[in-house]
Amino acid sequence: MTDIVVGANAERSRNHNRKVVLGRVRAAGQIGRAEIARASGLSTQAVSNIIADLLDDGLILEDGRRTAGRGLPAVQYTLNPEGGFALGVEVRPDAVFATLLNLRGQTVVSDRHALAKPDHANIATAVTSLRDRVLHMSNTPADRVLGAGIVMPGPFGKSGILGDGSEFQIWDDHDPVTWFSEILQMTVLVENDANAAAIAERITGVAQDLETYAFIYFGSGLGLGVVHKGRLMAGAFGNAGEIGHIPVQSGGQQVMLESVVSRLSVQRALASSGTPAGSVDDLDRLYSQGNLPLLDWLDAAVAPLSTAIVTVENLFDPQAVILGGAMPDTVLDHLVATIHLSDRSVSHRDHRDHPRLLRGASGRRTATLGAATLVIDQAFTPTITAQL
Repeated sequence: MTDIVVGANAERSRNHNRKVVLGRVRAAGQIGRAEIARASGLSTQAVSNIIADLLDDGLILEDGRRTAGRGLPAVQYTLNPEGGFALGVEVRPDAVFATLLNLRGQTVVSDRHALAKPDHANIATAVTSLRDRVLHMSNTPADRVLGAGIVMPGPFGKSGILGDGSEFQIWDDHDPVTWFSEILQMTVLVENDANAAAIAERITGVAQDLETYAFIYFGSGLGLGVVHKGRLMAGAFGNAGEIGHIPVQSGGQQVMLESVVSRLSVQRALASSGTPAGSVDDLDRLYSQGNLPLLDWLDAAVAPLSTAIVTVENLFDPQAVILGGAMPDTVLDHLVATIHLSDRSVSHRDHRDHPRLLRGASGRRTATLGAATLVIDQAFTPTITAQL
């Protein structure tokens, strides 16, 4: 059974069809009405009506004409990068980060606000201040912002997981979607940082030609975002992918994965050796210097992370597993090169189209960008599918 996104005629929603057409324009870069109709299953008249609406709303632009056979050259359409914007907000225990992306997923401006204390009052002040600053810095009208994506570490809500210092659970008694919507006065999407980073890879990263993949995200802890046929697998309560809390063998004992494979774990290992590393840039510098405690941590991380990857492969059968997040490229590349990819995996097969393991986006603002791409993804991704 194949899940195919198609257009829906009169009996289906107008919003769905707009997303189908807008998604076709984005995917093609430049496309005419007849091509959209053939690809989507919508009538030419329906496509023409939607194109007219999208032009009126400023989301697309006419982009010349193309001759194809008889008749007048067909008008071509392309995205208007300034037709809409997405606000991304990442809430961490010590700071709030914000970024503004245009409709093509390009960064317009970014900013940061330190948190003296991660309570609701301070977060509200930081978030509204950042919203106002990025709109002012970019001269963006508020009515051109399609919505805000909010990301923060999971798990969400009260659960049986007590982590290793990476959890952020001030939302246990609040609905963050309602709370942030009221604070920001706009449509809000809330995800954990791993899920947001996974969607960002689909919009601007190495997963642009993948439909089903897994993203292992280095935040303070370790998270997992799984995308199946272009859609996130969120779980019943939004907590799918808490891979950092699975038990693994390390140093002859059973431990939680993120206690030996995460940014917190490497920072603790370095601090115990008298080499503090508080940032991604610090880790990059230490790696380039051949820092022995860092190399020892990497050696110790290989076996448990290899176990986690084969587990992910056998559970979700992804086209690829992607490593990314708040680690430098050098460290992620080292892990990709040294991870042992087990033969006892459904992903071990001939004639693969993609490597089993890829390095994705990295850096301290990976999740912030992911937050904004949640909004862009929603603008282009229909939610109605046809089962054939």
